[in-house]
Amino acid sequence: MLELEDIFGEGGPLQRALPGFNVRRQQVHMAERVAAALARREILTVEAGTGTGKTFAYLVPALLCGARVLVSTGTRTLQDQLYAKDLPLVGAALGRPAKVALLKGRANYLCRHRLEQAAGQASERTRESMLERVRSWARITRSGDLAEVAGLSDSHPIWAQVTSTRDNCLGTRCPHLSGCHVALARRQALDADIVIVNHHLLLADLALKEDGFGDLLGAADGIILDEAHQIPDLAAQFFGAHVSSRRIDNLLEDAQMELARPKALTPEAHQRALSALRDVRFTVGLLCGVLPGSAGRIAWTDAGSPIAVAVADLTRAVTVFAHALRAAGEETAAAALGDRAGELAASLERIAAIDEIEGARSLEVTARAFALSLLPFDIAARFHALIEAHPCSWVFTSATLSLGEDFGPFTGRLGLDGCATLKIDSPFDFPRQSLLYLPQDMPLPTSPEFLPAVMQVARELIEASGGGAFVLFTSHRALAAAASLWRESFLDATSYRLLVQGEGPREQLLRQFREDGSAVLLGTASFWEGVDVKGSALRLVVIEKLPFASPDDPLVRARVEHLEATGRSAFREYQLPEAALALKQGVGRLIRSEDDFGAVAICDPRLTGRSYGKVFLRALPPMSVTRDRQAALDFLQRHSVPEIARPRTDAGP
Repeated sequence: MLELEDIFGEGGPLQRALPGFNVRRQQVHMAERVAAALARREILTVEAGTGTGKTFAYLVPALLCGARVLVSTGTRTLQDQLYAKDLPLVGAALGRPAKVALLKGRANYLCRHRLEQAAGQASERTRESMLERVRSWARITRSGDLAEVAGLSDSHPIWAQVTSTRDNCLGTRCPHLSGCHVALARRQALDADIVIVNHHLLLADLALKEDGFGDLLGAADGIILDEAHQIPDLAAQFFGAHVSSRRIDNLLEDAQMELARPKALTPEAHQRALSALRDVRFTVGLLCGVLPGSAGRIAWTDAGSPIAVAVADLTRAVTVFAHALRAAGEETAAAALGDRAGELAASLERIAAIDEIEGARSLEVTARAFALSLLPFDIAARFHALIEAHPCSWVFTSATLSLGEDFGPFTGRLGLDGCATLKIDSPFDFPRQSLLYLPQDMPLPTSPEFLPAVMQVARELIEASGGGAFVLFTSHRALAAAASLWRESFLDATSYRLLVQGEGPREQLLRQFREDGSAVLLGTASFWEGVDVKGSALRLVVIEKLPFASPDDPLVRARVEHLEATGRSAFREYQLPEAALALKQGVGRLIRSEDDFGAVAICDPRLTGRSYGKVFLRALPPMSVTRDRQAALDFLQRHSVPEIARPRTDAGP
């Protein structure tokens, strides 16, 4: 049997099978450590710097270990890549084909029962046309994955009409259970050697136990979580509570439809359920009547007593409604709706329990909806208990899990203190390939002169680089102001195509950025991570300021107050580590291959003027650093793309 060093080494099966495969000692090191963790059933946290080749470094041991392995990703894009490209390639190269299953959340699969119901809901011509396309596809599909339907995006109204949720799924009571695509996908997953899932589905299985479809984790010998830096925040959402007006409306609509069926309940029970339903609608109306008039998110403690009273009334009304529906008997659709109503009432009760200090509570209001949320302050004990309940190997990996050599901010939040850790530096030559520019004499971020100064720095650097730039902001407000400033002051003086987040789908903007080669993209949160632009199309990243979470956000404020009330430093334990890891993600957009060159400019003077700036700098790759403006311009000019036919200068994507 070949050793891992032979598999990944010169002339090995991977290099023979994969054109352009580079031998990297860091990749071998990670693969050996992952293999040991799988064999010993241990918990391992691995930070693998950009370019390590971590995907193959965990897929090869997973294929060779002879155990049943779950691989969880943060995005559907990576999930599809692993299933359709990476695993088949590695399996063929090793001569070790495995039975692999791709499992997505139930909202990705056609529900035949809801497809039947959707006929009466489609009204607009475009919806009817798409519904007919889905019907035709439904007759031939084997997987039921709606991604197969050409032209259908998950934002299309038909998507929600023909898929089920955990709330509205009929489970074993469904007349189409024998042909259920979700159930089939689960059965195939339980029979596979390697199952590709995403974090949302994994956490749902951990925290919620998807009813009626078996224990996905129970049969796993090893679980590998890629893009693991997302897990703490996602786990907090699953351990919290969330009630939206949409969730309430969906329950009432489904109940109304069920109560319209003849003999769904006895006449007396039917009348009680209808009366309870009307009471819920009435109390929802009362709550909407006392909500703030302007959109935004506020802390629950700032919401005011009228809102607290209205939520308490709604909780009681939903509880009565649950009891009325459950009167139909256990094995009925009405009883299932009663269970949903009971869960909704329990969530409302958790959120409204103002004497508890379980977590941060907030109320968010938009033009047409509202949402009540509870995010726990501390999930370490609960997450650790879930890990212990599944005693297999757990491998957490990402490019951003540590600050310097400290994994504590990540492992501490998940209750993984004391687990094995491994930090693998990137094989890229950062001092040669990249430059970190820290402009001098910048105003503080609180100054009205700060954003114009940032955009002036960005303009000079963009002219030197010949475009090919990301300019990243920490808020949508700053992004909008920067876009206006660019169009008012700079656009006529430059010949670079401007792409602005929000003026097109993210993937469309990225495609246009790559194809253009000299574009300027202004973005915020969603462009700080998970964006991969290899090659010369991206050669400059300008970061407006250090990405501290807004202290005005009620969830952030509540967590800060909680930590300080318990005698801990909110800044050192929460705000600083979170911001440093976010900055590490943003800087990581630049160098994505051995052939990339470019500069990162961080315009926040606190990076050099405050003592905590050292924490940020230690978290970054070992780039060459300069504060000299001309040195930065010279570096970018040396690595700029030669003049080509300039794209049009209008702002449209």
